[in-house]
Amino acid sequence: MAKFLLTASYTAAGAKGVLSEGGTARQKVVERLVKSAGGKVEGMYWAFGPHDFYLIADLPDNAAAAALSLTVSATGAVTTSTTVLLTAADLDAAAKVDAQYRAPGTKNK
Repeated sequence: MAKFLLTASYTAAGAKGVLSEGGTARQKVVERLVKSAGGKVEGMYWAFGPHDFYLIADLPDNAAAAALSLTVSATGAVTTSTTVLLTAADLDAAAKVDAQYRAPGTKNK
């Protein structure tokens, strides 16, 4: 499974919903959502700052992550952003790829 960071910001309507239901109820809803896409929640956090909510989840693939984002965003109560998280092993594999690139303004060797 791949790991994803999903950040969310509540609209006014979404914030009102959280105020009326509470954080624990919303956590249960999110956990059910992630499970329905074949995933598992690793951590959930509300925060101050540019985003109201941070979720780290293990999901089967990019399609599952996109499904979560689209489903939540379609409500209009929350805006989301999804980031794929990489492990050290993922970076090791990436470093072994012989990607060919020429920086702008430089000549081929």
